[in-house]
Amino acid sequence: MSIKTRLLLSYIAMIVVPVVCFALVASLLGAFFLGESFPHGTGKEPGKPLFRQTQERRDELFAGLAFLARYDAERLLQQDVLAETDEELRRLGGALMLAKNGAVLFASPSLEQADWAKYMQPPAHDERTRRLPPWSSKGYAVEMHSFAFADKSEGTLYFLRDDSPAFTSGVSFFAAMVVSFLAIVGLTNGVLTYLVSRSIIRPLYALKQAAHEIKEGNLERPVLLGRKDELGELGEAFEEMRVRLHDSIRLQLQYEENRKELISSISHDLKTPITGIKACVEAVLDGIADTEAKREKYMRMIAGKSVQMDRLIDELLLYSRLDLNKLPFHLEPIDIRAYVADCVQELRLEPRLSGVHISAAGTAGEPLIVMADREKLHRVLMNIVDNSLKYMEQENRRLSIQLEATADEAIVTVADNGTGISEEAMPYIFDRFYRADRARTTATGGSGLGLAIVRQLVEGHGGRVWAHSEVGRGTSIHVSLPLQKGTGGEADEAHSHY
Repeated sequence: MSIKTRLLLSYIAMIVVPVVCFALVASLLGAFFLGESFPHGTGKEPGKPLFRQTQERRDELFAGLAFLARYDAERLLQQDVLAETDEELRRLGGALMLAKNGAVLFASPSLEQADWAKYMQPPAHDERTRRLPPWSSKGYAVEMHSFAFADKSEGTLYFLRDDSPAFTSGVSFFAAMVVSFLAIVGLTNGVLTYLVSRSIIRPLYALKQAAHEIKEGNLERPVLLGRKDELGELGEAFEEMRVRLHDSIRLQLQYEENRKELISSISHDLKTPITGIKACVEAVLDGIADTEAKREKYMRMIAGKSVQMDRLIDELLLYSRLDLNKLPFHLEPIDIRAYVADCVQELRLEPRLSGVHISAAGTAGEPLIVMADREKLHRVLMNIVDNSLKYMEQENRRLSIQLEATADEAIVTVADNGTGISEEAMPYIFDRFYRADRARTTATGGSGLGLAIVRQLVEGHGGRVWAHSEVGRGTSIHVSLPLQKGTGGEADEAHSHY
């Protein structure tokens, strides 16, 4: 869920939840103050609040006295009747006065005698009930009921009722409603705000911690927020940045290590022929080469060492340009069958391969078109052949070059019957400066860059290279190049031997 949606839902919840909660609370408050059902054991009638029960009971007492005054007024002169009624009225917030011909015969003990005349004031025209100033800080109303005694004298009943409980209940109800509304709004909005802000602040704090770790150089701690919103996307981008930065630093350290290794290997490989040249020159200068034959021998040795140095420097320069992606490839459509056949012909004329039996297969048939740089592809094949020559030490030396085609690629395989490469060394033979036999010198074992250059050149063509070897039986190196659309097919089964 996105942050925008989450905030929108929280805003809706901040409105809906308080309204629903307030409606429930208002219904409960209304039930308590305005006459809904109450639990048993509270002393209240079901369906009525206490103040309404009080009012109704008080009105019943007033009505009973009024009925008695109309039909049996003489009983009102009995003090015990009015005293009992007044005792109950006192508990219900009411009072009572009885007057005969203007003289007070009975008054509730709660009434001050000094106020009797005020209570007995006649109401205005068409006014049955009079409201007077509060007595004992309570608001009340006076209702008069006139009747006649048996002796025809005028009698008057004054009913006084206290209305403050109803007013107090109303004030309490509205106060409770206001307090409940404020409490519900404050509580729900506070909880929702806390939850939403917590869901946003926690991942921000995690990102802050991750940024601090990265600043301190600790790139091992992953940033995993586990969210699907905008902050989750930010966390994923942060994690990707951390991984890339970690890989970049690791790669930089690896480059630095490779640079040191490169400098060490160059120094070692260049020092060997230089030492040989220096020894030959010193021998000539010291007069050791005192004959023409010896001088010629030393000169040939110097020339050979110079050729080694030139070849090594050339390979170093080529590899460095390949490694920096600064060597351009001039790709063009080439019939790989004809190209391999020409290379085989050239190898048979190579003096260094004079004692090697060379066989070729798959060079006849329909053209197989690949995009390749002729010069660099030639360098690939020559480097593989040179590598094979270094490990063919037996008398019957054989070299096999085979071309095969699949639906998508052409595969050139160069196989020899040399000493082979151990299984432990196979994963490293395409690494720079790696020699399967550490005992071999630069003169006999090469610079260690030949197969590394092969891999770089093949990958620059969009192809791949791999090797198979068995100790004592030889090594085969396979080079695959992608075929152009419209060409391909299985390699011919016919083999031509040379």
